[in-house]
Amino acid sequence: MQRYFDFAGHGTSYRQELLAGLTTFLTMAYIIVVNPAIMEAAGIPKGPSMTATIISAAFGTFVMGVYARRPFAIAPYMGENAFIAFTVVKVMGYSWQTALGAIFLAGALFTVLTVLRVRGWLADAIPLNLKYSFAVGIGFFLTFIGLNEVGIVNIGVPGAPVSLGNIGNSRVLLAIFGFGLMALLTVRRVRGALVIGILTVTTISVLMGLTPLPRQIAGLPSSLAPVFGQLDIAGALSPKALPVVLIVFVMAFVDTIGTLIGLSARAGFLNDKGNLPDIERPMLADAVSNLVAPLLGTTTTGAYIESASGIEEGGKTGFTALVVAALFLLSLFLAPLLTIVPAHAYGPVLIIIGSFMIKPVARLDFDDYTELIPSFLTITLMSFTFNIGVGMTAGILSYPLLKTVAGRRKEVPPALWVLAGLSLLFYLSYPYH
Repeated sequence: MQRYFDFAGHGTSYRQELLAGLTTFLTMAYIIVVNPAIMEAAGIPKGPSMTATIISAAFGTFVMGVYARRPFAIAPYMGENAFIAFTVVKVMGYSWQTALGAIFLAGALFTVLTVLRVRGWLADAIPLNLKYSFAVGIGFFLTFIGLNEVGIVNIGVPGAPVSLGNIGNSRVLLAIFGFGLMALLTVRRVRGALVIGILTVTTISVLMGLTPLPRQIAGLPSSLAPVFGQLDIAGALSPKALPVVLIVFVMAFVDTIGTLIGLSARAGFLNDKGNLPDIERPMLADAVSNLVAPLLGTTTTGAYIESASGIEEGGKTGFTALVVAALFLLSLFLAPLLTIVPAHAYGPVLIIIGSFMIKPVARLDFDDYTELIPSFLTITLMSFTFNIGVGMTAGILSYPLLKTVAGRRKEVPPALWVLAGLSLLFYLSYPYH
């Protein structure tokens, strides 16, 4: 096992990888509850949806660990699930079965492009400064999510997009305490600082009565029968449904590339050219999971930015992903217990990770505006639109245009024009409200 994952080459160990996997799982375990709640709005039964969520996450993460050997966890994407539930089903009027059919078709296209190495070719064409900006932007995005989750920042205040939350609230104060504890342990270089913080805050929250204990610790998972294999591929192939397939494809495509590159930059996996060696492997793991997820009865899956928490705890190999996959399978029977971790316990982790991920901003070229402006758009729009895909496509679309206007078109690789075309399609097809 150690040789397969090359623990020695990565300077890691079983203990370190186990801790990293536990940290990643605790940081993203909210998806077990949140995804079914969102998909219920689309008409998918909550019980079977939870089972589908867990199994799809366990499957994709297992493939990522064994085949790609990377410490990245896979689960249903936040954002894409809301798009399917509230836009495709609620607004556009498609059935959830047709929506799952569209996701399957997008996954099939992913798989073909990955096997043909087209996705890798496109990813390698992304300029180095944009790759750095992906990592920085994701860092700010994580921070923004964390601040909102714990209530330090409120969204949607009349007259202002955000405002300071009620820092006198018990949950907010507990989150601030958790952040301080994690920061102190991190500064002291205590191994497992993030897990210690999560467990400490969760325990205090339970003792204070802020987080109720579940009525039962274990139980059998709900049957998949109501959702398994219910996707409507024929309906998704109809001309009027093709825009949905396109949007799902482009959103997942840019999210996956951005997340993989951003996480890899933080983990030190990128080579001298800023490329991720053997990127086809994690991409194929992502593509295959996108074929399986709609068959199981859930939405688009992909690499999770919360994997950064495990990376910070020293996770460098696919064994970290195997630990996450095993914990997801365990949660099939222990979901009530494992999902008591409140937002004010895992939210501070996202803020801490955000501070770690902004380091590449020092590598940006601040003197060349054709490099700086696309990077700036990428970083800011990821958070200000609450959408990683919007930030990425803004950077990818503006980069070749600015290079061309500056008379430096030769600096734009052909593959980047293809990505720019996909980015333009993203904006032309985006479901604006």
